[in-house]
Amino acid sequence: QVQPVESGGGLVQTGGSLRLSCTASGRTFRGYVVGWYRQAPEKQRELVAVIFDGGNTNYADSVKGRFTISRDNVKNAVWLQMNNLKPEDTAVYYCNARRPVLSTGYWGQGTQVTVSS
Repeated sequence: QVQPVESGGGLVQTGGSLRLSCTASGRTFRGYVVGWYRQAPEKQRELVAVIFDGGNTNYADSVKGRFTISRDNVKNAVWLQMNNLKPEDTAVYYCNARRPVLSTGYWGQGTQVTVSS
């Protein structure tokens, strides 16, 4: 099974940028739908962006135009470039990899993103 491992979180000021990385431990991401989710304190986990094996992408309305998801199946990595960050982007960001025919998948341990005002 594939095991996502996230990195790249940190503390940044409003308007700043961060790039999150999700790498596949144990297997390749090829054939998997990979998504970035986030969970803020006392809120439900929400989808931020998803990328399909062919490269199609979807984004939450709240991050459109600011975040970009990309993947490289050779490097077994998926990235989330986050620009113009806002305090409301503060959350633990999780990477999820799932087979297209399944609704559930494998979760990483999460990486904290904090945006100061």
